[in-house]
Amino acid sequence: MTAHRNLGFVAAAATLLAAAPLSAIFERWTWLVQAAIVVAVVAGSAALSRLARAPLWGQVLAMLAGLTLGLTWVFPGGTEFFAFVPTPATFAHFGDLLSASLSDMRSYGVEVPDVDSLLFLAVLGIGAVAVVVDVLTVGLRRPALAGLPMLAIYSVPVAVYVDSVPATPFVVGACGYLWLLVTDNVDRVRRFGRRFTGEGRDVDVWEASPLAAAGRRLAVVGVVLAVAVPLAVPGMTGGLMSAVGNGTGTGNGRPGQGGSPGRIDLFAALSGQLNQTDVTELVKVTTNEPAPFYLRFGVADELRPDGFRVRVPTGKPANRNLPDPRRGRGVEQQRYRASVEVTKNLNMPLLPVYAEPVKTEDLSGNWLYDTNLQIVFSNRENSRGKRYSFDYVRSTFSPAALRAAPSLPADDPVLAQQTVTPAVHAVDRLVDQLVKGRTNDYDKVRAIYDYFSVENGFTYSLSTRNGTSGEDITDFLATKVGFCQQYAAAMAWLVRSAGIPARVAFGFSNGSNSGDGTYVLTNKNLHAWTEVFFSGIGWVPFDATPAASVQGSVRSAWAPDTDAPEDVTPAPGSTTVPEGVDPSAGADDPDRLDKDADQGLAVGDGGPTRQNPVWPWWVAGALALLVLLAVPALRRSALRRRRRARAVSPAATTLAAVPGQRGEAREIVVGVDADRARADAHAAWDELLDTLVDFHVRVDLTETPRTTAERLVRETLVEDAGAVTGVRLLGRAEERARYARDPLTGEELQPALRSVRGALAGQAGRRTRFMAALLPPSVLLRWRTALAERSTRLVTTTGQVRQRMLRWDPRRFLAGRPAR
Repeated sequence: MTAHRNLGFVAAAATLLAAAPLSAIFERWTWLVQAAIVVAVVAGSAALSRLARAPLWGQVLAMLAGLTLGLTWVFPGGTEFFAFVPTPATFAHFGDLLSASLSDMRSYGVEVPDVDSLLFLAVLGIGAVAVVVDVLTVGLRRPALAGLPMLAIYSVPVAVYVDSVPATPFVVGACGYLWLLVTDNVDRVRRFGRRFTGEGRDVDVWEASPLAAAGRRLAVVGVVLAVAVPLAVPGMTGGLMSAVGNGTGTGNGRPGQGGSPGRIDLFAALSGQLNQTDVTELVKVTTNEPAPFYLRFGVADELRPDGFRVRVPTGKPANRNLPDPRRGRGVEQQRYRASVEVTKNLNMPLLPVYAEPVKTEDLSGNWLYDTNLQIVFSNRENSRGKRYSFDYVRSTFSPAALRAAPSLPADDPVLAQQTVTPAVHAVDRLVDQLVKGRTNDYDKVRAIYDYFSVENGFTYSLSTRNGTSGEDITDFLATKVGFCQQYAAAMAWLVRSAGIPARVAFGFSNGSNSGDGTYVLTNKNLHAWTEVFFSGIGWVPFDATPAASVQGSVRSAWAPDTDAPEDVTPAPGSTTVPEGVDPSAGADDPDRLDKDADQGLAVGDGGPTRQNPVWPWWVAGALALLVLLAVPALRRSALRRRRRARAVSPAATTLAAVPGQRGEAREIVVGVDADRARADAHAAWDELLDTLVDFHVRVDLTETPRTTAERLVRETLVEDAGAVTGVRLLGRAEERARYARDPLTGEELQPALRSVRGALAGQAGRRTRFMAALLPPSVLLRWRTALAERSTRLVTTTGQVRQRMLRWDPRRFLAGRPAR
């Protein structure tokens, strides 16, 4: 019973370890403390039932009772006896928590705060899994099956994050499962008495168990492969965003496919559009605003040394009342209405909306609105084919109002979160130079904004230049060549270094207008810009990317086009285009200031943006696959040719005329080489056995050649006289070669092989003949046998080396010392 109790507690601990992936869903660790209490009560109930020698069904009832008591203790309803004995009102309280959890799951996005309904659902699920794992491991002694309920826990974050589940919690859960398997194996081995190795040698006390050592190796190898393989395969990396750096615009061209908005790589998902030669329609928006700003869908506000990353959003249902975006003095606000139609080409868990929506229509409760990020997202739906309408507020800011905005206090949470920057001395020195003498936040931001101009050497290009500093932000500020991705992220970085909150926004610049307020947005309108936070006003957009390089660029009074002629003074909210430049001009137009049109977002190494053709890779891959498939057939053909050359036996004797002593001719008999004849017979027989394996005919190596030949005559070749004669000849030749002093000579073995092979092929099905020609089973069997033999030799050699090394193990000498 002691072993069972130990195994039961290990099962409980393994269940808690398997629940580690839930840490990616909740903000705090409250769920883990509550789950540990409930699982401990379940494990204690199981141990007590086994002490009482209860049957399996009794153990299950005891664990369910323990689960109920644990839930009552952790989630009391206020009507319990002695604080943990449930009453009917307690179960009604549990039902209310379950009902509330259904709506709360639609209301909250990851990471989830400590909500009682969701905590109850998580703890209940973990406790139920603990019961199932205990029954499978201890009651039925099938610990391997316990991995299925443990996998059910892991499927919860997978459903939220789709293809970006963190790797560390999975490793923790895998270690718990392996611990459970090893404990069960150790318990089984202890029942056999003395321990010994595969060679029959006893295992001393001071030596580790060979089974335990093998289990540790398998555990390490399994976990390493489970974590390393996904990181090594292209497309399965865990990085999210490098918003500052060199870019080629490589990508799949499918914006935002799959994933939770908290894990989606916005730059990488959209960068593939850069190389698309075709214009793809993504969104159609109709608004009654005369000159709308950018339609946005994402925000990156977490700055790390490798660039900006997307923070996990949280929010409430977007179909309910949204917050009133009231601004401070000097901010003009007008309310407008827009209708959006997303095509099937845009598939992401984010919805494009104008900033500051106040009311939405035609959206389900699965779509949430994050007030801080001002984005609409979902953990269960995607934007593909969506049609919806919303009211929004358009805010325009005067430079005077922004200049009068006070700096945020030191304890402001926005300031603490949105001004974190890695230590880069070159950036800090540049920012100090730019903001020197500026006394308010707006003048500091304008100094940084004006720095990204043609006058200061900045140019727009879809192919950036590699730097030498090893830091992407420093390289961009040195080469001064990039596109919207670099401009937006670099400005946000510099503004943060000045102590002012800033972030990067994603969306669409204005597309072609049909004249009735309907804008068609394509992959050429994908864009990124900077948003800066001012006290009492909120987030204000600044687009540092050169306006002449962005299709549908919008400039404003507080962030004008620094590269425009001085006599051009754009009105607030107007679309700025240099005089004499056609707004619809493409990237190749000579009046575009030698800048390419902003066609999207990109990350990666520097280089040309021209997409390499894909078909050579497909052709090379197909050829490599054909060559790989042809290797077994080529190997089989080579063996057959070699054996065919040996299976042609020469005549028994050769007569030679030699002159005698008296001049008469005398004949001399020259015998055949016996070793050559035996080798020929063995080659023919080996070919026959491989042919039998290829056509799925039973081969019994314990039979004599004659017995095998007669069995084939009775069971397989009964209707073919030529094949019967041939197989008997091959059997007789192999038998003579094995057992007789003189082997069989003077017989043609190759025609006999052909007749037997033809008869077997005629009786086999089409699939069998196809596999015998393309993937001969005899070759595959020979390879598997050779691999097994090499593995056995390797294991034997490793064991011998380990045994020699153990002779010098200090534990051996310590174990031999007498106890005092």
